[in-house]
Amino acid sequence: MLDMIKAVILGIVEGITEFLPISSTGHLVLVDEFIKMQQSTQFTDMFNVVIQLGAIMAVVVLYFHKLNPLSPRKSSNEKRDTWILWSKVILAVIPSVIIGLPLNDWMDAHLMNWAVVSATLIIYGILFIVIENHNKQLSPKFGDLKTLPYTTALFIGCFQLLSLVPGTSRSGATILGAILIGTSRYVATEFSFFMAIPTMFGASLLKLYKYFSHGNSLAGLQGAVLAVGVIVSFVVAYLSIRFLLDYIKKNDFKAFGWYRIVLGALVIAYFTLVH
Repeated sequence: MLDMIKAVILGIVEGITEFLPISSTGHLVLVDEFIKMQQSTQFTDMFNVVIQLGAIMAVVVLYFHKLNPLSPRKSSNEKRDTWILWSKVILAVIPSVIIGLPLNDWMDAHLMNWAVVSATLIIYGILFIVIENHNKQLSPKFGDLKTLPYTTALFIGCFQLLSLVPGTSRSGATILGAILIGTSRYVATEFSFFMAIPTMFGASLLKLYKYFSHGNSLAGLQGAVLAVGVIVSFVVAYLSIRFLLDYIKKNDFKAFGWYRIVLGALVIAYFTLVH
């Protein structure tokens, strides 16, 4: 029962932080210091990745009509535009498959520590503030997903590679990169959401495969704990996405930049002074 409560808390953290550009990893590093499930390391590592499935499904539910190229409610032109959007998303994910996938385990093994996480939290927090100040008087070149060129989609995918470094934030790297090369905040955010579907779904399946291939199982309580984490992540991510889409209509990302800086400083303070 205690692990169920912890799964709820971790699901809430994942749901809030996965799509906001504030690094789910940075938060989970801190939360893990205070909330440790009474499970094996293999299960915990798998759990922290696979609960992203709930967050993925939140995107799918929110954007089901927009992302469904087979919808009978769409005209032939709308269906074509949906296929084109998916082709841009798949193109953007290719760098992560070719370059990121082989490096993922090495990055986790060598860079998953509080020093790296705190540094990336602060660095990207500063970048959000600097880039938003720089772009304040500039008009975005791409204010609609239909006008987003394939080359720009590929460049955004290259920025996603930066999120291999723990604490960077996948959404943070892609949104920051997209804004930097000329998209509006709304286009950057939506495209980041759509890239998350194949990226996070693939990462979750890979983690599950590795977990089971090493002889592990989800017997008894473990399956229930994982299910609770995924469901809570879905509900909270759904609300988090709705909040972010409303927020960026009237605000920039500087508040998230300041938040990252403060969180990074807290990570440093905790691990150097308290731990």
